[in-house]
Amino acid sequence: MCGIIGYIGKRNAVPILLYGLQRLEYRGYDSAGIAVIDKSGEKIVVEKQVGKIKDLQEKLWNKKIEGHTALGHSRWATHGSPTVENAHPHTSQRGTISIVHNGIIENYLELKEELIKKGYKFRSETDTEVIAHLFENLYTGNLLETAFKVAKKLDGSYAVGVISTYEPDKIIAIKKGSPLIIGFGKDENFIASDIPAVLEYTKDFIALEDGEIALVTKDKVEIYNLEGKKLEKKPFHVTWDVSVAEKAGYKHFMQKEIHEQPRTIGDTITGFTSSKNNELYEILKNTNRLYIIACGTSYHAGLVGKFWIEKFARIPVEVDYASEYRYRDRIIDDRTVVMGISQSGETADTRFALLDAKKEGAKTVGLVNVVGSSLSRETDYVLYTYCGPEIGVAATKTFTAQLVSLLLFALEAGLKRRTISNRDYEHIHEELIHIPSKVEQILKQDNQIKELAHKYMNASDFLFLGRNINYPIALEGALKLKEISYIHAEGYPAGEMKHGPIALIDEKLPVVCVIPKDGYYEKMFSNIQEVKARKGKVLSVATEGDDQIKQVSDEIIYIPETVDFLYPILTVVPLQMLSYHIATLLGKDVDQPRNLAKTVTVE
Repeated sequence: MCGIIGYIGKRNAVPILLYGLQRLEYRGYDSAGIAVIDKSGEKIVVEKQVGKIKDLQEKLWNKKIEGHTALGHSRWATHGSPTVENAHPHTSQRGTISIVHNGIIENYLELKEELIKKGYKFRSETDTEVIAHLFENLYTGNLLETAFKVAKKLDGSYAVGVISTYEPDKIIAIKKGSPLIIGFGKDENFIASDIPAVLEYTKDFIALEDGEIALVTKDKVEIYNLEGKKLEKKPFHVTWDVSVAEKAGYKHFMQKEIHEQPRTIGDTITGFTSSKNNELYEILKNTNRLYIIACGTSYHAGLVGKFWIEKFARIPVEVDYASEYRYRDRIIDDRTVVMGISQSGETADTRFALLDAKKEGAKTVGLVNVVGSSLSRETDYVLYTYCGPEIGVAATKTFTAQLVSLLLFALEAGLKRRTISNRDYEHIHEELIHIPSKVEQILKQDNQIKELAHKYMNASDFLFLGRNINYPIALEGALKLKEISYIHAEGYPAGEMKHGPIALIDEKLPVVCVIPKDGYYEKMFSNIQEVKARKGKVLSVATEGDDQIKQVSDEIIYIPETVDFLYPILTVVPLQMLSYHIATLLGKDVDQPRNLAKTVTVE
């Protein structure tokens, strides 16, 4: 949930920390802070501020803080409200050690009681502060040696950065459950929660694995396991640069990412096709059950994927929320495959559920956007979307890329299982190649969709309806709207409407209906007639050339025609645009909606 950055080198650390924190603000943004060992090496200067990174920058504007070893943190609250006292970095009682932390320390109350008995006083409500006091209490004269002792006392998930006046030329990094990378520079090195934080300065990285501790100086990086064994790890090189993560002239990252979808869909088609894992599809030949587990938008992608995998590969599929699946009485055998979908590859519920399934004998597959993420390393097989960084908290381009990956996965599995012919396989591929240009056509309706948003922006509720493979798109449309506009919205299967939700429909309720010209058109049309009979306001997402839909619609957004099972990749785009425009017209911060974070690394 939180963002971590650390710097050690020859330059003044403060500008580097602030730049990195801006790049990490999507991970958490209720407070932020920095800790800098001053030039004397004898004092840690700590500055913290409630609010966003810009609020911290304003606080530091006229302060001259200089140092070459430092940590920074942006917070998303889990223990204690957003206050200066609860903001990171946290410092030990004597001010000799400062730490930043992402994750949850599950046994912090027990540790806190032990430290209080030893005379330690706590200034915050956080679980994190115990780590700072533990380091001071257990310090042996060697910071790395102390880190081994501290790590063995901590239960939970954490990524921790540590600096100390005892050894001002070192940063310690500890990783268990939460992401942490090391960046390699010339006469300088970095730690961070995510690559964009330091991509301005380096393109060479190592991703720490769970149970690893790094000793970082300006000249070297040493990595150890918890038993103290030194590990040899080869850095990987990223090819994209920081400009990819900039707004490129758009008002918001979300707007930019919506408009990037023609490219990211095309890149995912190309990337998937060029990196097939034959071993995975051999395993799928004998699979008798596939579970898809995910959270939020990724869960909706999994619901669409279920239709495709069952249609083309003829494998029974269950889709579940990862947070629920983890605590179910699972039925798993050696022919079970469990797929976890996570944009970041760090979603705690999804990761831990997959690890549990793997222990029980299932083969595991990760579908992620971030190369080197925990999920990509912990699963037996990994599929990637090729979107580059997604900064806006509300997922857009990664959702359509997940859909493309799931479709291609279903087709490859079907080909291997001989449940789809080569001819059908090629035909679908040919249709899929045209999808990016069709998304371009939808994006050209931006002004029209903005006008619709202006018309309906003051509605207090929305209902989204869809059928069959477009029912998950109704769910996703409702989620997008509520995430960024804070308007109450619900998604329903249209055929289920008469079993309850129809009671809500009146002349004030906008009902967004996903009704492409597919095999369920007539059924969906009848459902819309039921809405109109109760004076509901109907906004239809329909196929170009459909004149019949005008009979029952107050507003229509047209999308290009495609084959039935590709419609979800198109129908979701106008819903993203509608949500974006309603939220911006209401003055909401669409890139950083309240109470949400991009990467959810706690249960």
